Amino acid sequence: MNTQNKLKIFNDPIYGFITIPNALIFDLIEHRYFQRLRRITQMGLSYLVYPGAHHTRFHHALGCMHLMQKAVRILRFKGVKVSEDEENALLIAILLHDIGHGPFSHAMEHSIVKGISHEEISVFFMELLNEEFNGNLTLAIKIFKGEYHRKFMYQLISSQLDMDRADYLKRDSFYTGVAEGNVNSERLITMMNVVDDELVIEEKGIYAVEQFLTARRLMYWQVYLHKTSLVAEQLLIRVLKRANELTEMGEDLFASKALLYFLNKEVDKVALSKQSLQVFSRLDDNDIISALKEWCYHKDFVLRNLCKMILDRELLKVKIKTKKIKEDNYEKHLEKLIATYEISRNEAAYFVFTGEITNQAYQRKTQRINILFKTGKVSEIVKASDHLHLKVLSKPVTKYYICYPKEKL
Repeated sequence: MNTQNKLKIFNDPIYGFITIPNALIFDLIEHRYFQRLRRITQMGLSYLVYPGAHHTRFHHALGCMHLMQKAVRILRFKGVKVSEDEENALLIAILLHDIGHGPFSHAMEHSIVKGISHEEISVFFMELLNEEFNGNLTLAIKIFKGEYHRKFMYQLISSQLDMDRADYLKRDSFYTGVAEGNVNSERLITMMNVVDDELVIEEKGIYAVEQFLTARRLMYWQVYLHKTSLVAEQLLIRVLKRANELTEMGEDLFASKALLYFLNKEVDKVALSKQSLQVFSRLDDNDIISALKEWCYHKDFVLRNLCKMILDRELLKVKIKTKKIKEDNYEKHLEKLIATYEISRNEAAYFVFTGEITNQAYQRKTQRINILFKTGKVSEIVKASDHLHLKVLSKPVTKYYICYPKEKL
């Protein structure tokens, strides 16, 4: 085997050239589980708002690996010992951190497989790959699960300043054109250090952290929680719910074999098997889109209209409020729909619904960001900063929404 042919270079629009450091990582990228990420959009249905947001989980995973390479290089330069095995494990863990995402990323997280997060599915895939790659992923899995004794390594993968966030904010900002999210991830990584096995940011990087947290807040309101994306994702969830309901009633629906498997069978943590994972690994955005295109001609009023709304971008009206939606407001829209189309209350509830969204840029209680001063003192970012805005960023802001049809479906 010629390993030289495996040390490829990718040209990335964000960072320029990304190098694959070794043959094992090349083989993991080449594996069909990872290649599936080319067919999973990073931002779900956000392209209905931002036409450029068609980038994939594949792009993102490679970007994260590139940033992890930089982080390891910086930490070593500052005297933090990271062995070759640990470096390799960090690169593998961050490369595969999103391998468990289903179609349209977060939009359908609990619609295909019930009550199990994409992180948990990622672990299952890593364990399958570990068998296939003769145990070479054991350390990566340990770090990913937070079971390795060096805590800062887990923080590089999952924390408030991890490589995942450092990449997706910058990448999503680029592809949506929302300049407010363009974080200086390279500056943040350059300012990283380790004290008492915890990841810290050196004093000079305090403004980069402030900008990062502010950018995160703005990206959530402007992009991730944008009302059009929100309603489109809710409709997609309801399409799958209705398809499940019809299947249980004995209706034969057109769908790919992989999608039919999950429509005909409720898969949760208990029922998740190797067979289910193999079927899940064949599922991507294309299965859902092809089903929507077929189901928009279905005789069922609910399924047909939900699919048409998504495909034609004729979505429900959304109103976002700072106070909870009044019950009589909800009932008014529901009753109007029932009377107009002579449908049941259960059917009408697919088109009239309420919910809430929360934005918290900095989770101060669970994952603190610590600043290292030149004196050696370590202080939490809100205490260390003279930026009063950071206290506000650490408080969750909840808004409430109601969705209902426009004049006609």
